Amino acid sequence: MQTDYALRLLMHLAINEGELCTIAEVAERFGISKNHLTKVAHLCGKAGWIETIRGRAGGLALGKDAKEIKIGEVVRTMEADLALVECFQSETSDCLVAPACRLKGAFGEALEAFISVLDRYTLDQLTTHNGKLEALLRKEAA
Repeated sequence: MQTDYALRLLMHLAINEGELCTIAEVAERFGISKNHLTKVAHLCGKAGWIETIRGRAGGLALGKDAKEIKIGEVVRTMEADLALVECFQSETSDCLVAPACRLKGAFGEALEAFISVLDRYTLDQLTTHNGKLEALLRKEAA
């Protein structure tokens, strides 16, 4: 869920580049929890993807150029636990077949390939020249 909200927030900010957006605006636009989005925005800020401007006229804006924000990095950062099977969580798995199982290696390889593909995409590639997305997320459209 954190990755989903982070990507929505980042896309919204990229489409509205040059304008400050508030968490309330973004939460309302997507119909998501303002409290949860606040936590996600904090994590995005710590990662340097967004900057927050405090005060009455404050809001959120991209903290980096959209070309520098890789989607794979967002997924890795926002999802602390990408454990697809129990043995990913620790070396001391309670799984009966762990000593003989090859599933951990297969899932590890698949996960690495998945993230590797996402690393080839940037926020800019998702948002630039995307008229349909602009129509949905542009602040004037609200």
